[in-house]
Amino acid sequence: MEKIDVWSEKHEVRFRAVDNSNSMTLSAALNFFQEAAISHAHNLDVGREAMEKANQVWILSRMTVHVERRPKYGETVTVRTWPRGGEKIFAIRDYDIRDCSDIPVITARSCWIIIDLDTRRPLRPQSIMDNLPLNEGLNCGLPTPRGLQEHLSMEKAMERRAFYNEVDYNGHVNNVSYIRWIEDAIDPVLLEQAKKMSLEINYLNEVLPGELTCIWKKNIIEESSSVHAFAFEGKNEHEKAVFRAELRLTIH
Repeated sequence: MEKIDVWSEKHEVRFRAVDNSNSMTLSAALNFFQEAAISHAHNLDVGREAMEKANQVWILSRMTVHVERRPKYGETVTVRTWPRGGEKIFAIRDYDIRDCSDIPVITARSCWIIIDLDTRRPLRPQSIMDNLPLNEGLNCGLPTPRGLQEHLSMEKAMERRAFYNEVDYNGHVNNVSYIRWIEDAIDPVLLEQAKKMSLEINYLNEVLPGELTCIWKKNIIEESSSVHAFAFEGKNEHEKAVFRAELRLTIH
């Protein structure tokens, strides 16, 4: 199989990918990115089966996403993803979604770690990254995701139990499910009215089937009244943080 430096897929924005505003949801964009990354990893011989043979697994650690424009129902978009080398313990992967005019409307950068399945400890990614394309000069335009700090004085937004449809092959809540939890913790009118979005998320600990996660939320004050910003933190029943995120919605 020919190795491809930059993976590309064309998709029509279908009914389940949009909300009441007829525009693509943030979680739908993340799902497009996830599926493209899985396909590309398989093409580069670092997919699930190859990693299992080495007794290793990829774990998504951090991600930052910027939505410049939300594609509409029925649009045909191109989803792209490519590796960008490594930084310390992280393997970097970029993404974008481009419209029919080849303009990037959604961009993202992610940080992945490699876990040894026996020790459950992270490994340095160099041995794998050395065999992957560096794609120098190809940049999604976003900074590397940062480590988010805990916010004080947060309010409880809701609780979520990890049910069947939220758990993936790895036996824990899938990364896109966390984005759906965040969406569900926000006034849906704000999400429907949002023209632009920016998200940063840190995945800190896994959530197993049946476990309860408490979602905490705090409004972040912005200078512009057209921007609504929120900080989120998910904690398990032992008060251990499982994710932290910051989301900004531009309404006008």
